[in-house]
Order: sequence, then structure tokens, then C-alpha cells
Amino acid sequence: MRLIAFSDTHGNLASADRIFALNPACDHFFFLGDGLDELEVIKAKYPDKKIYSVLGNCDKPGTAPAAAVVELFRTKIYMTHGHLCSVRDSTEQLVANAKKEGATMILFGHTHCRYLEQENGGLCILNPGSAAQPKDHLPPAYAFIDITPCGISCVHVDLT
Repeated sequence: MRLIAFSDTHGNLASADRIFALNPACDHFFFLGDGLDELEVIKAKYPDKKIYSVLGNCDKPGTAPAAAVVELFRTKIYMTHGHLCSVRDSTEQLVANAKKEGATMILFGHTHCRYLEQENGGLCILNPGSAAQPKDHLPPAYAFIDITPCGISCVHVDLT
């Protein structure tokens, strides 16, 4: 089963809309904060899609939770924007929070840089990068997450 993760659109509705248009067969989308205003437009345009979201540091407080746990296809996913976990310094707090929730996957944003790590214990940590304002000298991006009987596979996808 394929899931889509994206983050940090910062008012760029066209980037968010392009992700949905490029992936019509996907039903589950994870938005990791900083762009909840345009996400409301996306939800209205794609009412049949399941969209999970968390609050970013640039979003209006109270419009989404700071973190959430979603269980899909026998996979427990911990998602947060990351600013409250000091992700610019390390993923240590993210990992601690996810393990406390029993998660096998972590999704986060905030840094505007792509990140993918598979821990020895099976924990998959993914930042899809920014769909609008990357800071890693790479194109805007989002990510595929494929959950299969063999495990979790993630791939960053250029949004060009």
C-alpha cells in the first residue's frame, strides 16, 4: 500500500495540489505542517482522500495537533512537524517519542531537508523535505512510503 508524505508548503497551493494530481491512485496523504491553510483548500478539492496532518511552527495554533499516531496496514506511524523535538539538532527526541507510542515509522518536517534513516531496530525515520521551499539545494520534494509484507520502503520524489 502506498502512502504519500509532504511538508512545508508555506502558502504554495500549487505545490500541494500537484502532489495530489500526480498521485490519483493514492488514498492516504500525510501533511507534516507549515501550510495548513492551503491544506484546507486541498481537502475540499479532494474530499475522498484521507489526509492526516499536524501543526507546524508557522501554522495557526489549534488548527491541528502537534503530533499524532496513525495506524495503517499494521504499521504505527508517529507524525509531527518536528520543531518541538529540536529536529535541527538531532532525531533523538523524535525517536524517544515514537518508541513511547510503539511506532515503527516516524514522519517529520520543519528542516526543509530530505532525510531517511532505517534504524537497526526497524524504526524508519523520514522527512520528505519541503514541497515548496527546500533548503538542501535539491528540488522541492515529497515522498512515497510503500508498506508491504516485506517491510517499509521510502523514496523521495522530486516535485518538478
